[in-house]
Amino acid sequence: MMKIFICIIMLCMSIAVAAQEPASAIKGASYGAGTTANGAIAASQMMANMKDSKFTGKITGKVVSVCQEKGCWMRIENGNNGTIMVKFKDYAFFMPRDIAGKEVVIDGEATVAETSVKQQKHYAADAKRSKEEIAAIKTPQKELIFIARGVLVL
Repeated sequence: MMKIFICIIMLCMSIAVAAQEPASAIKGASYGAGTTANGAIAASQMMANMKDSKFTGKITGKVVSVCQEKGCWMRIENGNNGTIMVKFKDYAFFMPRDIAGKEVVIDGEATVAETSVKQQKHYAADAKRSKEEIAAIKTPQKELIFIARGVLVL
């Protein structure tokens, strides 16, 4: 009887997790608290608008990668041959795993922070990088981290 009960709970949990995964990224789709394109600046201009190493507002950019496990993070082009790591406020929403290549508006706050080797390896595994690429990660990295409240697909 206990085995049946455990199986039922596992099935319910699987259904709940599957239901959280967003559908395909389509133009006009909104995630999290949502946002609009009004007042958004290009990701490449964000650094010039940072005050005390912090930026609050909206930026636009092209998604270059997304977590392939759950869609729990994404990276967008920063316009300067780099990327901005985008996480989602309070882990409250996820992005579709097919959003790479889409232009988005993200609304939230950005700061410069150090990402540990362990965390970089975790992100690389989420992105389905090769074992060799993951093993090559050896040093912490300072990067822009954007905590988004809302995302809009353009």
